[in-house]
Amino acid sequence: MLVRLLRSGLAPYKPWLAAIVALQFTATVAMLYLPSLNADIIDRGVAVGDTDFILRTGAVMLGISLLQILCSVVAVACSARTAMSFGRDLRATVFRRVGAFSGREVAQFGAPSLITRNTNDVQQVQMLTLLTCSLAVQVPIMMVGGIVMAMREDLGLSWLLAIVVPALFVSVGLVVSRMVPSFRQVQARIDDVNRIMREQISGIRVVRAFVREPYERERFGEANDGLTEVSVRAGRWMASMFPLVMLVVNVSSVAVIWFGGHRVDDGQMQVGALTAFLSYLMQILMSVMMGTFMLMQIPRSAVCADRIGEVLDTAPSVVPPERGVTQLQGRGRLDLEDVSFTYPGADQPVLCDVSLSARPGQTVAIIGSTGAGKSTLVNLVPRLFDATSGSVRIDGVDVRDVDPESLWSRIGLVPQQAFLFTGTVRSNLLHGKPDATDEELWHALEVAQGRDFVERMPEGLDAPIVQGGTNVSGGQRQRLAIARALVRRPEIYLFDDAFSALDLSTDARLRAALRPETRDATVVVVAQRVSTIRDADLILVLEDGRVVGRGTHEELLADNATYQEIVTSQLTAEEAA
Repeated sequence: MLVRLLRSGLAPYKPWLAAIVALQFTATVAMLYLPSLNADIIDRGVAVGDTDFILRTGAVMLGISLLQILCSVVAVACSARTAMSFGRDLRATVFRRVGAFSGREVAQFGAPSLITRNTNDVQQVQMLTLLTCSLAVQVPIMMVGGIVMAMREDLGLSWLLAIVVPALFVSVGLVVSRMVPSFRQVQARIDDVNRIMREQISGIRVVRAFVREPYERERFGEANDGLTEVSVRAGRWMASMFPLVMLVVNVSSVAVIWFGGHRVDDGQMQVGALTAFLSYLMQILMSVMMGTFMLMQIPRSAVCADRIGEVLDTAPSVVPPERGVTQLQGRGRLDLEDVSFTYPGADQPVLCDVSLSARPGQTVAIIGSTGAGKSTLVNLVPRLFDATSGSVRIDGVDVRDVDPESLWSRIGLVPQQAFLFTGTVRSNLLHGKPDATDEELWHALEVAQGRDFVERMPEGLDAPIVQGGTNVSGGQRQRLAIARALVRRPEIYLFDDAFSALDLSTDARLRAALRPETRDATVVVVAQRVSTIRDADLILVLEDGRVVGRGTHEELLADNATYQEIVTSQLTAEEAA
């Protein structure tokens, strides 16, 4: 997965990669010639006192050094640009894929894990890309070139290379093989910490209300300790790599000086050649050390790449049609025919053979006990989920054959849990209609019974809204969500228990104000309160995912036991009548 990710992600940057390879190759070759020139100065210049030779060769070495520095600096700059651009594109790709997920895929991965995969995991792969661009060319050239140049200086010491280099590779490979499972566990533990932290921050008021701070501290402490334990284990293996490499480097240096000194003493080797051989050996071992940086990053990046690949390889269960219908002939007629839906892994369907028909100008209400499938039914209309069987049609066309943009533009959804985005009141309302005027925004707020509290805010429409809308009350949040849907003026309104946080008087005023606004639209209302739906043109009673009653409030009150039970639990007989 890591190779596939790098290959596909770096494909647009082939010109940059070609430039990096050329620059790194030039810089490395230039570096390989410096020890040999230094040996010539010692053996041919210093030994005979040839000052001109020393100056000429020194000037050549200076020029080569400047070239090597220039190429290295430009190569690193290009590598950084390529790696950062790759990380940007990868984050955007993951974000687009997650944005195409239905509720099923989001629940499968979990929001904390998806956030980690698009931040920390991408960062790890990006770091490997930077190291690869910086070192992938330099390391093999320096290693192979160093061996060739060292053997060129003296074959009598080359047996040391045959021992040192394989020993270094074996020891580093052993450590890296132990690091892979540890890094895999590290990423999983990071997900756990993020999940618990997210839950505690989102539910801080619930935690405090039930005095669960000690329990939550203990729960977070366990996850934090687990992450620390795995990270320490991986860190120990990582920390052991550098001492191991330095041990091999120092032992090999001593061996070269010891055996090389004897060869110089016997007249089989020049002092300059011994110095050059030692320099080449250091270059070889330094290339291995630089390669070690990559090897240390590869295990963690491979784990992160697998996690990113899981997201990219997961096909959304709600797939847009190849040639979706963009123009619907109608005003928003909604038909559900024998619709059933089963969540993945569930033994029983949530909905079973549900049918309904709602015409423009008609209000259809859905009521039932908790878990009856009301919200699931509403979510099938905008294709947040796809029906397992049966069909959901708008103006006679199955929603699976409609272009998503065209479908969503005809629907105004107010979800059960009203969610507001970070920004202002204005920016949240403009989600419904980006080009809406201030008059349209105020009108929507007035219908949604939200104008009064927005006007009391010092900034009015520009009043700040924090993430999730937690700086306004639950009722205010719901009214803003309703206003957001009203601004769009869609053909189909879906109110998923959107009035539950409102008091009875505000609920009544809101429903009265909605009637003229939705006169020509199809309205589907999911509610728990009978008072909210008693004036609906058609009421569906759901129980265990099945329709057990259908009719007006008076008809159901007369002959439907389930509806009668709901009504009597909320209203007195006089109020019900």
